[in-house]
Amino acid sequence: MTGDDEDRRAGRRPRVLKAVGLTLAGALVAGCAAAGWAYWHLNSNIKSVDINSALGDDRPAKPTPTPTASQEAPLPTEAVNILVLGSDSRSGEENEALGGGSSTGARSDTAMVVHIDAGRTAATVVSIPRDTLVTRPSCPLESGGSTAVAYGSMFNSAYAVGGPVCAVKTVESITNVRMDHYVEIDFSGFAKLVNALGGVTVTTDEDIDDDDSHLHLKAGTHHLDGKRALALARTRHGIGDGSDLGRIGLQQKLVKALLEQISSTNLLTSPAKLYSVADAITGSLTTDTGLDSLTELTSLGESLKGLSSDDVKTVTMPVVTAPSDPNRVVAKEPAASELWESLR
Repeated sequence: MTGDDEDRRAGRRPRVLKAVGLTLAGALVAGCAAAGWAYWHLNSNIKSVDINSALGDDRPAKPTPTPTASQEAPLPTEAVNILVLGSDSRSGEENEALGGGSSTGARSDTAMVVHIDAGRTAATVVSIPRDTLVTRPSCPLESGGSTAVAYGSMFNSAYAVGGPVCAVKTVESITNVRMDHYVEIDFSGFAKLVNALGGVTVTTDEDIDDDDSHLHLKAGTHHLDGKRALALARTRHGIGDGSDLGRIGLQQKLVKALLEQISSTNLLTSPAKLYSVADAITGSLTTDTGLDSLTELTSLGESLKGLSSDDVKTVTMPVVTAPSDPNRVVAKEPAASELWESLR
C-alpha cells in the first residue's frame, strides 16, 4: 500500500464516521419525535370531567392521609376510592358488530366502587346493581341549573340525566364515601383493550345462551377475544334468573381475568404491544381531572404494582327485592351501610 492510498483511506474515515454519526443522530431524532408524538397522542386520547369543581364542598369529607415514614415517597400510598363506570353505547355500526342492540345513547351498565387500601397492597371492588332503587339527589347540569331530587329512581338513571357528575354525587349520597377519582370505560374500548392484550381467560360455572348479547358458551374455561368478552360483560338473560345480579358476577370474573392477563403480559418487552394496549386504554377512558394525563395515570399504576389479582376482593352491595317492584332491588340494611362504613 502506498502512502497515497493510506492518505485516501485516512481521509475517508472521518467522512464515514461523520455519515454514521449523522445516521445515528437522525435515527435518535426520529425516535424522539415518534416517542413525543406517541405521548401527545395517548395523552390527548383521555377525556376528562371536572367533578370537584362541579360538586364543590357538598359531599363527604376527604379523609386525612396517615403520615408515612418517608414524607418524600415518590408514589402515593394513602387509601383511595375510585368510582368506575362501564358506559355502553349500542348505536352505530361498530357497536352493532360488537353485539349491541338498536338503542341510541350511552348508559352506565356497570358501576363499581374500587377501594384501594392504605399501602396499595389490597383492594375491594364493590358492584352496585344498576336496577337498585335509590333517592337520586339534585345534580348540577353542565348547561346550568340542576336536576330535581328523584325518589325510588333506578341507580343508573343518574348517569343518564346528569352524566359523570350526577353518577358520583348519587354514589356518594347512598354510600357516604367520598370518591377520590372517577374512571369511565367505554365498552367498545374495553373490547379493543382485550384484543390488544391477546384475549382473556374466563371460567363460567354454567352454560350461557343469550341471543340478546349474541353469546353462547358451554360451562367451563374459555379464552375470549374482545367481542366475546364484551358480550360476556353484557350478558344477563342467558344465566340464572336473568337479573342484573347474574351479570355482575360475570363482570367481576372479567375484572379478575383482565388483571391476571395484564400482570402475565410483559408489555415492556414489546413496545408495539405496549403502545397498542396504552392506545386502547386511553382511547376508552373518561376520568376526573385528577387522572386526565399519562403522568397521573402512570403514577397511579406504579403505586399499584404490588397489587395482584389475588389481592383484589370482589363483592356486590347487599340488596333485597324492592317491595314496590319484583324486578328491582333496594339496599339491604344494615349490611349495606356496614359495607360502606368499612371503606371509609
